Amino acid sequence: MKRFLRLSISLIAILAILPLFSNCGSDLLDKAPTYMYSGENVWKSATLARSAVTGVYNTLYPKFTQNYTGGIQGVPLDAYSSVMDIDMNWRGSCPVITGSMTPSTEGISTMYKLYYTIVYRANDAINNIDKVPDMDEAEKSGLKSECKFLRAWAYTYLNIIWKGVPIYTENVPISEATKPRSSEAEVWDQVISDLTDVINDTNIPDKIAAGNSEYGRVTRGAALCYRGQAYQFIDDYAKALSDFERVGTLGYDLYSPSKGKKGNDDFFKLFKPSNEQCDEMIFSVQCIQMSGQGNPRGINYGNRCTGGSAWNNYLPNPAYVERFENEDGSKFNWDDYCPGWSSMTPKQRVVFFLRDGLVNATNGTYGNTPATSFNEKRYQNMVAYGADMSKYLDKGNEARIRAAYEHRDPRLMQEIITPYSTYYGYESGVGSHIWTLRWPYILDAGAPYDVRTDTNSKVYYLWRKYVTEGDECTTRWVYPEDIILWRYAEVLLRRAECLNELGRTDEAITYVNMVRKRCGHVLLNDPDYPATAVKVQDDMRERIRYEFYVELGGEDSMYFNELRWGTWYDLKFHDHSSGQIGEMNTNGLMQVWGETTYRHQSVGEQLKNGWPIPAKEMEMNSNLTQTSGWSN
Repeated sequence: MKRFLRLSISLIAILAILPLFSNCGSDLLDKAPTYMYSGENVWKSATLARSAVTGVYNTLYPKFTQNYTGGIQGVPLDAYSSVMDIDMNWRGSCPVITGSMTPSTEGISTMYKLYYTIVYRANDAINNIDKVPDMDEAEKSGLKSECKFLRAWAYTYLNIIWKGVPIYTENVPISEATKPRSSEAEVWDQVISDLTDVINDTNIPDKIAAGNSEYGRVTRGAALCYRGQAYQFIDDYAKALSDFERVGTLGYDLYSPSKGKKGNDDFFKLFKPSNEQCDEMIFSVQCIQMSGQGNPRGINYGNRCTGGSAWNNYLPNPAYVERFENEDGSKFNWDDYCPGWSSMTPKQRVVFFLRDGLVNATNGTYGNTPATSFNEKRYQNMVAYGADMSKYLDKGNEARIRAAYEHRDPRLMQEIITPYSTYYGYESGVGSHIWTLRWPYILDAGAPYDVRTDTNSKVYYLWRKYVTEGDECTTRWVYPEDIILWRYAEVLLRRAECLNELGRTDEAITYVNMVRKRCGHVLLNDPDYPATAVKVQDDMRERIRYEFYVELGGEDSMYFNELRWGTWYDLKFHDHSSGQIGEMNTNGLMQVWGETTYRHQSVGEQLKNGWPIPAKEMEMNSNLTQTSGWSN
């Protein structure tokens, strides 16, 4: 199915339907080729009609692939959230955080077009597939439902981002595409209506088994997930709960071969290609190991020791890393591991992250440089930098900082490469090897085998989740791991969230504990660990949100959750939980000790009202109104 969805689309069929999507209120294509079948002929052949539906699926892939031109498209949406930030070199690809967003921003228009491309392709199939003469009614119904799901998927994110957009369920000439914006509530009604049709269609399977040639297509489980999410956005927690409960009856389950045994690495293994069709996966974008068909996160989340020589474009925010609890369930506090941390400036804290042996270097060389002279120079550089070297441990500095990560929620080190942890990668000229994230960086192509990044003069947290290991991927952009959009752990957390909002907090604990148990973390309300005691509904709400972050970070879920919770703006632009002493209360890209590389810049609180409608769309349709607070 992967190969079918990604490669086996009839070129003639796709070219034939493209002209039908060049109108409908969005400048999706400038020109339509003339050497093709007409749109009507597509619906006279079952083969061409099936390829047309596959063309709707294929529009999902560009949404997640890397395209820096104009920004936004391909940028992981969690880079918009408080979870992670964009490397300085690529910061301009995200105008949301540079203070440069306007209705004329190219990336805004690109994103808007992309979602509407899905809508228009889906509309064409929905409204024409009944005409196909050599296709039975069951198949027609199933394909129509698949397209309704994909239309609902697009409208879901149009609505979250823009908070009300024009609804088109039929394609019309551009001169007639003059609908005004529907309200946010009306768009949710359309989404729920489409997904209800999918859920009620007996031709849609509950779940598709691993290895099945149809794997990757729409299922009832996926439709229930998205409808449940829509109900959450309108605060109908009872209906949302019903949908998430129903997903639990369809054969989905957590990937947990160790059954929660302490010290297991099930969470880490979940994100490997070998498990991309396990029972936890509900809906994902299909990727294969070919150029232009792979998962770009294997490279863009990586480092220079990944996939030959990858990039670390997207970096976990220190405040996000500090969310991860201690192993006993208590909140993490740097002072418990690095005495004096909270009263030190970020530059003074650098001392805690220095490698051993800068005072009494062992014999040997780094390249052609004697170790002793090399490290003496490094030591003096750190003094000049501003590090508080009175706290330096020549033997034990590395062990002290490792302890700050090793005694935490197990998901931390399975998700993120932390200072002085190891990473098994692949580097051109070296091959597969184990590198260690040390600082100051010395050498990666030989001993001491330090992790090399695009930013060796700085130290950022690096992703382990989604990142290739060894020779899994030795060529950029071809990592075959599917891009996960929904998995069962998120269903359990949303189920817990609904229960808690309905006042059934005790029941909610059960589902949170299922997720915590899988990774071997201490359970809530464990009498041996007082910090895990759940007090009231508000306390449980924060604990559930904690689980969302540490379980789903980096998977393009948290930006939308932060928008839903109403926490996004302050977290992205006004958080300083990593201890920026003496600085403005502003978040941004920071090194692991809290020193700011750049600050996020907001265009203003109108961002809370949604993104601006692209200026070109406003020009083409005079009935559109601009998002509140934005001007053309």
